[in-house]
Amino acid sequence: MQNTLMSSDNGGAAPALPRLERQRLHDTVVEHLQNLIIEGVLAPGMKLNEREVCERLGISRTPLREAMKVLASEGLIDIEPNRGAFVSKMTDTEIWEAFEMMSGLEALSGELAAERISPAEIAVIKELHEAMIVCRAQNDLPGYYSRNQTIHNKINEAARNSVLRQIYLSINRRLLALRFKSNFRESKWDRAIHEHEEMIEALETRDGKRLAGILRQHLLDKRDSVMADLREAAAKAAAAKE
Repeated sequence: MQNTLMSSDNGGAAPALPRLERQRLHDTVVEHLQNLIIEGVLAPGMKLNEREVCERLGISRTPLREAMKVLASEGLIDIEPNRGAFVSKMTDTEIWEAFEMMSGLEALSGELAAERISPAEIAVIKELHEAMIVCRAQNDLPGYYSRNQTIHNKINEAARNSVLRQIYLSINRRLLALRFKSNFRESKWDRAIHEHEEMIEALETRDGKRLAGILRQHLLDKRDSVMADLREAAAKAAAAKE
């Protein structure tokens, strides 16, 4: 049976989705659905039933369909004629190659940012890092992840390269859900915090080569962690069928 928004592995109960305000509805719907995909509420391969999504979010079909077009252009959902919309599901090869590319983009961002970032921007990144540590202490994964990703985003912005920025955003959107899931183990939170401390130190000393190396390895380690989790999940699924 196909997995849809109204079904789940824990007895068919639908995920609880808060209703949306009417202000800036288009952007709100896009952002809300993005977050649901990133946090795994809408899992890869899940079918999006328009009527059910609209009822649960308290919106009409027009803003939902507009939002779905945006998500499709970002590679987060697939819209198939006569079948509907599904949360995109990347193959293992696509995941491997995307992380490989992302490691290079992060490294280049770091090298350029070390040259071009302002003291005020470094201060913002340090504040985000401190907030991330607080989230870690409170076991607040969404808050931790949001600040983690904002730090990487700020480094990319500080590179001051519009072409790099566009490519970075395009590829990173497809990896956000996987990067979020890879943080479920607390040991990984602590290692990431240490690596972010090293990133900040490299920024402050304007050591672009060091920062590039840290960021590249950070993403390659993330890739390896994601692939290991996927293999483990596949093994469990195969064992359950036996």
